[in-house]
Amino acid sequence: MSTFLLVHGAWHSGRCWERVVPLLESAGHHVFTPSLTGYGDKKHLLSPEVGLDTHVEDVIRLIHEEDLTEVVLVGHSYAGLVISSVANEVPERIAHLVYLDAMVPEHGESAIDVQPVTQNLIDLAAKSDNPWRVPPLSEMPPPLGLFGVTDPADVAWLRAMLSDHPVRCLQQPVRLDNPAVDRIPRTHIHCVGVMPQGITRRPVPAIQPNGSPAQVWELPTGHDCMITMPTELSELLLKLGV
Repeated sequence: MSTFLLVHGAWHSGRCWERVVPLLESAGHHVFTPSLTGYGDKKHLLSPEVGLDTHVEDVIRLIHEEDLTEVVLVGHSYAGLVISSVANEVPERIAHLVYLDAMVPEHGESAIDVQPVTQNLIDLAAKSDNPWRVPPLSEMPPPLGLFGVTDPADVAWLRAMLSDHPVRCLQQPVRLDNPAVDRIPRTHIHCVGVMPQGITRRPVPAIQPNGSPAQVWELPTGHDCMITMPTELSELLLKLGV
């Protein structure tokens, strides 16, 4: 039995994992899907002071409150930054890091460093009445859709959970200066459907920081694979064998 802690990306909430949770639980695993500060049941806490550090603390607090150990920590998209800093703080509690179509930072990098197009979103926000918050991306024609979701019912469901993302989350740097982090195995899951213009993906080094060969899996779908391919995603997570 494993403990999966699934961390949503920017604009989303913990609800985005609803189709994955029962598949992992039916296989006998514990699953946690918190909404980060500013999203879902914490939407009312959105403020200019919310940053990457806030979201890192959200996850660390949950780990301590639930006394979680041997955690499979999954970060989607922006949450690749979150899980990296979480692992830096509590490496002894993390069994595996999963970067799910995620930003994969180095120590001291921000979202802008990992995904430079992020600066465009910040610049647009700066011209608005609320320069500290970045609204969700707009829906595009298929096959891009809304974060890769194109089914009308799914798009409506997804749109209902989206919230603005604080600029500070994109500007604060990741902390990855604890040598113990390098010992944690990593898996990268890439969504290889059509990628929006301006989005880039860093190549995964052939060797993990712990010296093992890189483990990279692919899903033939858009960015929000937990919505479009929950069964296939769950099967990959179950393959980890943690």
